[in-house]
Amino acid sequence: MKRRQALIGIAGTVALNGAFTQALAQKGEVVIGVIYPLTGSSAQVGVDSKHAIDTALEIINTASTLDLPGARNAGLAGLGNAKVRVVYADHQGDPQKGRSEAERLITQENVCTIVGAFHSAVSATVSATCERYEVPYLCADSSSPSLSRRGLKYFFRTSAHDEMFSEAMFDFMDAMKSKGKPIGSVGIFYEDTIFGTDSSAVQRKLANERGYKITCDIKYRANSPSLSAEAQQIKTANPDVLLPSSYTSDAILLTNAMASIGYKPKNLVTQAAGYIEKPTLESVGDKLQGMISRASFSADMGDKRPSAKAVNDMFKARAGRDLNDQTSRVFTAMMVLAEAIDRARSVEPKKIREALVATDIPGEKTIMPWKRVKFDATGQNTFASPVLIQFKAGKFSTVFPFEVATATPVWPMNP
Repeated sequence: MKRRQALIGIAGTVALNGAFTQALAQKGEVVIGVIYPLTGSSAQVGVDSKHAIDTALEIINTASTLDLPGARNAGLAGLGNAKVRVVYADHQGDPQKGRSEAERLITQENVCTIVGAFHSAVSATVSATCERYEVPYLCADSSSPSLSRRGLKYFFRTSAHDEMFSEAMFDFMDAMKSKGKPIGSVGIFYEDTIFGTDSSAVQRKLANERGYKITCDIKYRANSPSLSAEAQQIKTANPDVLLPSSYTSDAILLTNAMASIGYKPKNLVTQAAGYIEKPTLESVGDKLQGMISRASFSADMGDKRPSAKAVNDMFKARAGRDLNDQTSRVFTAMMVLAEAIDRARSVEPKKIREALVATDIPGEKTIMPWKRVKFDATGQNTFASPVLIQFKAGKFSTVFPFEVATATPVWPMNP
């Protein structure tokens, strides 16, 4: 039975490879699947991600002077200047919807790779589906560390995961403590999906290792109708630093719940996610002044990376806002993928995978403050160095590491 299933799988892969090649020959284009929440509570993430992808496509498909891989050529030179086209799918924040949409993209739309997906729980099911069909999945922005520890051969992640981000947070707190700032305790607040639970596990471990007292450790149900009780728990614990891992609707809910009981955290250091999204900043940004977030990018990186300002301007013309941590990661993932396909000179998934394995892009050839893009044996780019950014006067500025900072951190944010 197993031998029969294996033969069926091989035949299916051969048929899919033929479909990819035929599509390229007929239309002269490379088709990539992109899966994000385009409706539901995280719809703005999907809208912004689409702007990031479309910005990347403009650079990939038209010639420019930007110092980015493939930017000088109109289309993919390795495939006869073939243009890249994307097919969007809406996972609505539902892992099972993500699974079915990934299968549709592969079997009906004949995409040669898939990019996604913001929610780590969705990336888990989408990447498992891609693995089954032997189609590369490029994880642009889902940050759960466990995603790259499942032994998958077709999983790749360009940006940092939450262990890397959390280590940067604690390095920053250690540095501030060495400067005489009062930091003795932390509060861990996290939602109950893979994103929140993985993030909290790392923060709990780091707090214990580095001698920070955990005054509250609160797990809550994602998309909760109320976080009033949790806000009161945080107020009672009153940690020196609150470390929330929450998506958009929950970030707004908690911020309003704390304000309603007259509580202002002394310091807020977040796992990005909902705290850097447009709906949050527009609705409760006045209550988040001084918030620090981990990030892969800040608009002030334009002084460090020559192409960053130009790309940010292109994105802003579409989205009406600057690139942020999430959208910069989506843009970069798309550029890295296009470079690999170009180098593979093929739309066959196995050859694209081989090209991704061999990827080695210098950091200065990206818009990110990274040393390079190079994947390890698990598919993780271990050179994706995080930064910390602080929200002040309606904008984010880089405050850590100090050697790349463009502003001095305000600490505590609420004396």
